[in-house]
Amino acid sequence: MTDGEKESGDLEYPCRWVYKIIGPDRDEMERAVAGIIRDRGYRIAHSRSSETGKFHCLNVELSVESKEHRKDVYEHLRTHPAVKIVL
Repeated sequence: MTDGEKESGDLEYPCRWVYKIIGPDRDEMERAVAGIIRDRGYRIAHSRSSETGKFHCLNVELSVESKEHRKDVYEHLRTHPAVKIVL
């Protein structure tokens, strides 16, 4: 599952979806999310940081309109330089 798909079958859209993103700079990741999602409503919350503080994990929750929309947001997050991992 490279795009964060759940194994539990088909989803009904629109639906709420949570992306977990990991990277070294929390502020840069928050700016990346704002730039990618733009004017759509979303919630972002700090999940945790590594013991050394080198990496931070954020939960990004938003309403996705379709499977294509969900995958598009995933790809934009995945390829942004501030984000190292998207789950």
